[in-house]
Amino acid sequence: MRRAILAIAALSVLAGCTKKIPNTEIDDTAENRAIVAVVDAYRKAMDRRDAVGVLALVSRAYFDDSGTADPTDDVDYDRLAQQLAATLQKITAERLELGVTQISTESDGTNATVRLFFDNYYRIVTPRAEIPKRDSDVHLMKMRREEGGVWRIASGL
Repeated sequence: MRRAILAIAALSVLAGCTKKIPNTEIDDTAENRAIVAVVDAYRKAMDRRDAVGVLALVSRAYFDDSGTADPTDDVDYDRLAQQLAATLQKITAERLELGVTQISTESDGTNATVRLFFDNYYRIVTPRAEIPKRDSDVHLMKMRREEGGVWRIASGL
């Protein structure tokens, strides 16, 4: 009887343990792995300064209001394509480090919010000179599941 109780207790503890994606506190599910893979592909494309590669990861429904009520700074897919290409042409070197810290998927499974930490080192050409820059912050990226179950970036670049 005592063994049965211990076995049930051990199984209860193990049932509550969820495997995590390595080097994260994120549950290891196929969905979360797919989302992390998109974030990693984005990081690699940015390191290569590959605007086409970045845009391949972005939803055609992309929209970002830049956190303001001013519609003049809103960015949709077409504007992102223009701005991204122009910006990446000015960058001569880049190293982007991203760490996904949380993934929240909506109950319908079509949208997710990814909280990540970024540390970006780059050199950018300005009218006066090429200057080194570094930006670090916590950031939210929105994703949406599109046709074929593919996750794409919907906001937050």
